[in-house]
Amino acid sequence: MTMARTEIRANDPVSPPADMVWVPGGTFSMGSNDHYPEEAPVHRVRVDGFWIDRTPVTNRQFKDFVKATGHKTFAEIAPDPKDYPGALPHMLYAGSLVFVPPPSANGLRDWSQWWTFMKGADWRHPFGPKSSINTAGQHPVVHLTHSDAFAYARWAGKDLPTEAEWEFAARGGRDGAEFAWGDEFMPGGQHMANTWQGEFPLRNENDDGYERTSPVAAFPANGYGLHDMIGNVWEWTSDWYSPKHHADAPKACCIPENPRGGQEDGSYDPAQPNIRIPRKVIKGGSHLCAPNYCRRYRPAARHAEAVDTSTSHLGFRCVKRTPVPE
Repeated sequence: MTMARTEIRANDPVSPPADMVWVPGGTFSMGSNDHYPEEAPVHRVRVDGFWIDRTPVTNRQFKDFVKATGHKTFAEIAPDPKDYPGALPHMLYAGSLVFVPPPSANGLRDWSQWWTFMKGADWRHPFGPKSSINTAGQHPVVHLTHSDAFAYARWAGKDLPTEAEWEFAARGGRDGAEFAWGDEFMPGGQHMANTWQGEFPLRNENDDGYERTSPVAAFPANGYGLHDMIGNVWEWTSDWYSPKHHADAPKACCIPENPRGGQEDGSYDPAQPNIRIPRKVIKGGSHLCAPNYCRRYRPAARHAEAVDTSTSHLGFRCVKRTPVPE
């Protein structure tokens, strides 16, 4: 395919914040018309230049934040019975969702076959109370809700990226390409991201070397020098979720600039009118994305996540919208 040229709108700054990469602003084609319906339609968007973390936030970095602030994550706090009227007391415990491969699966519609709300699972114990991160300091931190990720970002003097910023960064200057590195999933037979090989959820062949999360930067960087924008863990954005993108503006002069998408609170989806829990957009796919399930290991892919939900395959990275030095 012939890829459109990314329009550059700013020069590289000269004093980079630690472990961040400057992404020059530009115009790009956001979304996809070829995969899941929520990715459509493709539309032109402009974003200003911004700094973005080179990798997802790691266990070691989040540990420093907790040590400095005493922050307790949502998964570490037992639910308040007042918020769950009618719930049995023995079901109200601190925990988080952990992927557990089932011995068999009756189709792929019922995710409860492989997700377990596990007591004692949190960022320090990613696979349950008997697990730890003692040897996983460079792995992405997981089991964080949106408010946990935002609390870290605010402490670090940063923010969470908008969906447009995230997708623009993930494309690495390859506007219109299928993947963050080009149009071939495994160029030359090389694994470019931590995804699932085999039949999900029953068998992971681990051909890429990792069954669960991988250390950040274990796979090649994209064109902007960013690692793990695809696979490994999903990443929170600041945008409320909506079930589709807006179409292109009728006039070139009206291309959306630095858009923030979604409904007012991200809770309403006409296709699922009974859902009223606020949801944010997550991007990038994870190590659980497989060819037979969740082919969302692409920059255009997107998903809705309830703001009070944490899982063993969801993390984040931060941005900093610092003006370009003169």
